[in-house]
Amino acid sequence: MNRRVVVTGMGVVTPVGNNLETFWKNVVAGENGIGPITKFPIDERFASRIAGEVKNFDISQFVSQKEARRMDIFVHYAIAASYEAINDSGLNFENEDRERIGVIVSSGIGGLTTMEEQIINCHVNGPRRVSPLFIPMIITDIIPGHISMIWGLKGPNYSTVSACASSSHAIGDAMRIIKYGDADIMIAGGSESTITPVGIAGFSSMKALSTRNDDPEHASRPFDLQRDGFIMSEGSGVLVLEELEHALARNAKIYGELVGLGYSADAHHITAPAPGGEGAVRAMKLALKDAGISLDLVDYINAHGTSTPFNDKNETQAIKALFGERAYQIPISSTKSIVGHLLGASGAVELIAVMMSIKTEIIHPTRNQLERDPECDLNYVPGKAIHKEVKVAISNSFGFGGHNVCLVAKKYQ
Repeated sequence: MNRRVVVTGMGVVTPVGNNLETFWKNVVAGENGIGPITKFPIDERFASRIAGEVKNFDISQFVSQKEARRMDIFVHYAIAASYEAINDSGLNFENEDRERIGVIVSSGIGGLTTMEEQIINCHVNGPRRVSPLFIPMIITDIIPGHISMIWGLKGPNYSTVSACASSSHAIGDAMRIIKYGDADIMIAGGSESTITPVGIAGFSSMKALSTRNDDPEHASRPFDLQRDGFIMSEGSGVLVLEELEHALARNAKIYGELVGLGYSADAHHITAPAPGGEGAVRAMKLALKDAGISLDLVDYINAHGTSTPFNDKNETQAIKALFGERAYQIPISSTKSIVGHLLGASGAVELIAVMMSIKTEIIHPTRNQLERDPECDLNYVPGKAIHKEVKVAISNSFGFGGHNVCLVAKKYQ
């Protein structure tokens, strides 16, 4: 339990960049990743017609076309992010005990593109025309399966599913696996690709998505008075977590240290958060207790910040309930204001933003805070990044079903 866990590699595929350098440059600049949907023909029958699409992505850089056809797009994104994270870490698996290296890379929904295609195929052409790869292409745990096979990694290997908290759960589990001594290195994160007709229609029917179709640049607006729903996005975030002494022995670059995990259930509603963010309060409190860090030492909060009326108000209330008057002094930002909501991958991408804030001493802005909401009156770093030393930061992730996860990271010393 005294084993320390550090982050030594990171990789991303997002609507504002398909590598860490481009992603962070655009996030710091507050660039917009949202635009009209182009992945399929869409018309006015869809209430929401905008999304955060990945652009200029080429899976052939990582796997053969034959292999790519045997994978859903959400797996493509995870493999690309994993390649970058592993390369970034400087690890050479030839020099490692691969039974001590595990993978937990998750997805909230899994292979929705393949599922939609094959269900149509079954109804139109009959059951014998359904692909024999249908099931292994859609299941969420196929991501860590593929990653383990590419690099021959034989340690703990599975996927967590908790809606939009999935990748935060994955990272939290991976951290504890290293702490408990069951592995020395874990590849952890999440991936999602649900910009499909059924995906957009389903979330639209729930009234969860923004319908600001004529103004996609200003559609994702967490904590703003005129927010009207989140923006569906896609992509992946993957981190290399490593036991500290192992990292030091190979002179690895260290982005920061993972020190706390807290999770809770709202036990309230299938989609709406508990009143006052009660479950979020408990998750944050448990994470800081796990880290042994007091409230007054938190320098930054990366919010779940979805741009929905209920989430943003309740998360604000949760932060106030936990931190009291000090809540007004803590910079808070929403990565989703820039990249949209990557569902099961969002927690990983947002923790990567946290790690970059710790490393670079820059806190990225929240886009589109154009009209102040009296119920969301904290410092959300509107419009422009700020320079600030970040010694301790927390990252919040909440999912449908009432799942709450908080991760605590700090500067490595």
